[in-house]
Amino acid sequence: MGITAGTGAYMIWGFLPIYWKYLGHVPPAEILAHRIIWSLLFMCIVIVILNKGKELLEDLAYLKTHPKITAGLILASLFISANWLTYIWAVANDSIIEASLGYYINPLVSVFLGVVFLKEKVNFWQKTSFVLAAAGVLILTLSFEGVPAAAILLALSFAFYGLVKKLTKIGAFTGLTLETLVLAPVSIGYLFYIHEDAGSAFYGGDVTMPLLIGAGAVTAVPLLLFGIGAKKIPLSMIGILQYIAPTIMLFLGVFSYSETFQFVHLFSFSVIWFALILYSFSNTKWLNRFNPASKSLSQ
Repeated sequence: MGITAGTGAYMIWGFLPIYWKYLGHVPPAEILAHRIIWSLLFMCIVIVILNKGKELLEDLAYLKTHPKITAGLILASLFISANWLTYIWAVANDSIIEASLGYYINPLVSVFLGVVFLKEKVNFWQKTSFVLAAAGVLILTLSFEGVPAAAILLALSFAFYGLVKKLTKIGAFTGLTLETLVLAPVSIGYLFYIHEDAGSAFYGGDVTMPLLIGAGAVTAVPLLLFGIGAKKIPLSMIGILQYIAPTIMLFLGVFSYSETFQFVHLFSFSVIWFALILYSFSNTKWLNRFNPASKSLSQ
């Protein structure tokens, strides 16, 4: 059950570019506003169905007496909204491959933030994997003749989101509800503004309206599945499953949407893939036997 739920979550995230492509005629900011509002409504329904209302009220009471946690929640909502907007923009601007790069390097950015802010220790192989991934991104930067801004912003925003979530320790179910609740007033105000100014795409006919409403479900369902999976499977398994989504994105970008993927991209991604494999096995006994740092300490 745990592996199935976790795999399902990452597969949905991987195939999400197809969903956003169907909304390619809608401005990314408008999609984001609808995604926030409908996610909030969807999560409220889920909380009622799963009888999580008491948990939500307890978290709200906790936030009233802990202003730092409240500030962290607001910060988390800003990071996740930046992540969503960047992702939607990347898909709309034929940069799915670049988006996949962002989610490939995200785990390593999270490790870096853990070292800097949480004083977590990393071994020689984890440091090596981070340097290799940075080299891969540098090669891509030079090949793009510019910085892959979307990839870096996706990785940074989601890594900082994870860091803040780790520090705030708000429940998974109520966390997304409260984060979207924080963002809802601005989203509603923005939709009213564009409706009065240039007109909203929401009433554009065909499938636009149901797809925008459905954005709430496609946001919340994988998060709920991930929450189920994370409780039932080891963290090491999650570490492997998390590469399903960017791999699907990469294949979609190359084979379904014919985005540019030259030899330099293959080489850079190969360096990053090797870094990820190295990181995944960095704590195994086999690699620790070849740890230069531990050898030097023992001599």
